[in-house]
Amino acid sequence: MPSRPTSSSPASSHVTPSHPASAGTGGGSAAPGSGRTAAGAGVPEEAVTPLIRGLAVLRRLTEADGAASLSGLERATGLARSTVDRITATLARMGYVRLDGRDAVLAPRLMELGNAYLAALRLPRLLDPHADALADELDESVSIAVCDRDGIRFIHQATRRRAMSLHFSIGDLLPAERTAPGALFASEWNEEEWRRWRERRAADPEDRGFPAVPARSRPYEGGPDSAVLPAAQRPTVGDDFEQRAAEAGEAGWASDDQLIEPGLVAVSMPVREAGRIACVVNVVSHTSRHSAAGLRDALLPRLRTAVAEMERALDREPAPEREAEPARNGTRAEPGGAEGTGGTGGPETTGKAVAPSGLADWTGASKQELGRDFVESLARGLTVITAFGEGRAELTLTEVARATGLARATARRALITLDHLGYVTTHDRVFRLTPRVLGLGFPPLSRVSLPAIAAPHMTELSQRLRDSVSLAVLTGTAIQYTGRVSTRSIMSVDVAVGTRLPAYATSLGRVLLADLPEDRAAELVADSAPGDAPRQPVLDPERSRADLERVRKDGYALVEGELEQGLRSIAVPVRDRAGRVVAAVNVAMHSSRRTAEACVGDVLPELRATATGIEADLHIAGRFRQVRPS
Repeated sequence: MPSRPTSSSPASSHVTPSHPASAGTGGGSAAPGSGRTAAGAGVPEEAVTPLIRGLAVLRRLTEADGAASLSGLERATGLARSTVDRITATLARMGYVRLDGRDAVLAPRLMELGNAYLAALRLPRLLDPHADALADELDESVSIAVCDRDGIRFIHQATRRRAMSLHFSIGDLLPAERTAPGALFASEWNEEEWRRWRERRAADPEDRGFPAVPARSRPYEGGPDSAVLPAAQRPTVGDDFEQRAAEAGEAGWASDDQLIEPGLVAVSMPVREAGRIACVVNVVSHTSRHSAAGLRDALLPRLRTAVAEMERALDREPAPEREAEPARNGTRAEPGGAEGTGGTGGPETTGKAVAPSGLADWTGASKQELGRDFVESLARGLTVITAFGEGRAELTLTEVARATGLARATARRALITLDHLGYVTTHDRVFRLTPRVLGLGFPPLSRVSLPAIAAPHMTELSQRLRDSVSLAVLTGTAIQYTGRVSTRSIMSVDVAVGTRLPAYATSLGRVLLADLPEDRAAELVADSAPGDAPRQPVLDPERSRADLERVRKDGYALVEGELEQGLRSIAVPVRDRAGRVVAAVNVAMHSSRRTAEACVGDVLPELRATATGIEADLHIAGRFRQVRPS
């Protein structure tokens, strides 16, 4: 299957927008909460219907926590089953979903759409380290939120792990009136934005369009007359939002006293740039630790200091001015390339350059292979989102067309569609992504762990080789198995997830040890307890150093008699975006199945290809968040 190209740096031009953007941050005509088009809103004649339908499928999968049956998608979207089948086949071809029997499952590569927005925004790269440091200092969960029309979306989460912990994800959309950040954003709303909020609240009285929060069905407690009023007339959460927004604007901070659910309290402060609120920092706790007033009194001084530091960070690196004539390199990166290999939010500097016809070649090959099951206009429309990124926050139509290799008319229709649905907004003939892009799979995928990322790749490898495949991480002097795919045969390698073994005794451990500084690796090998593995070799310091040096040189480890006599295994590293080895993956078999030479000649290339696939997904998933290793 040919690699799917993605976009990189565009060139300059200007074009009149198809229609002006509506007020607010979202742009376009879209309903609150879910990102659906507003009831009765006319679809532009030039809108791309397959793109509208494909985005609807992605939203439903997101609302279903990342997985749904094809028949369930048919019911949820109202689309014909044949249409759902074609859309999911196209999304699978793009690597955005995985088809598992009759189910469609969101895949980590879909996060490149949200990454495009976060990179263009630039706030995560500059402010996330400050939020993480604040969370460590306060030992409380800290989040960063941006405004998305009449709601807020999280763009960063630094969560504390405890029995009562925060479970919101990057990309989750919350109604503004039920959050502390929402009151601060609303303090800058104009009358049109308030009108839109009132209309949404009336149309969705229980906040069903916000699946990340409980329904707004419980009345306020303690009101003097609420008990005698009919249920429909009792005050509910958010009825005093306009007053709270005015107070937040005056005070410069806002609090949340169990607005989302009982027990959850928060205090927020805005981070300003050029006099306007760029984002809001939110510190969240539980009433078992703080009351709302206690949280405010205890943490507000430190929060003010952190916000001042964040504003200085934005001042030191202001948003770049649009160049009159950006470089016209006409190249794009293959999948994973546009994501780069640097640190979080780093520049998109890697990826093999392809000819400007790369997207056309890929879509042509895909159409030839899948026939009518491949929807070209959907693939092209989603590719437009990836034209944006760091240093490319604002693009003209011509820049988008040049960056993607699409015809100008094709790019224009895609942008009209995205503008109509609220995924881009236009101003002065340039387009910008909106926070709504994060609603395309980011919340469920931002919770995915490394074993979950690796599992489909490991399953495919095991099915091809008919051998067991394992994933492990280093924990002190031992490895711990975090992922496992076994074969169904009379004799197979039987190791459970969670099993710990001395690192040096295993191929997985040797790969992990080899990435450490030589002295540190030797120290861990020497500290290994003898007899922890059934056939742990006698530890000879010189031999172990030579073994690990060979692994560093060759890039793999081959171990004979691992765990028990007759067992042979070969392992390779899995590296994160910074090039650090964060896990290892291996293939294990009985020595009668393959010689050592066959392992190196036949298994190793397949194993390395699997590790490369895991790394590609890991690099995308880990660009703006820490992926849990287990």
